[in-house]
Amino acid sequence: MEHVMVRTGSNGMPSAVVSNGREWTVGAEPVRWFERVNWWEVNRRMPKGHSRVDVEVLQVQVRLGGNSGSALTTMLLERDGVGGGWRLREAVADAA
Repeated sequence: MEHVMVRTGSNGMPSAVVSNGREWTVGAEPVRWFERVNWWEVNRRMPKGHSRVDVEVLQVQVRLGGNSGSALTTMLLERDGVGGGWRLREAVADAA
């Protein structure tokens, strides 16, 4: 998964996503949820010091740049549990 940078506004909510050097402006209210991680499928033991078994996911609808007329793209972002950053899980352009 590609690492992305999520910029937040003064309210702490995502305002933009930077992916591959391109800035995408958030155009709708983000949706956040947590998913259970099956750590035992990847590791024999839960990593020491990591009692976290959930992963944070953000669904954001974004527009390329500041163009309010451009089509929305839906991005699913997953929190990187090690560094605290975000990774792009999936991006789907909405059909017009």
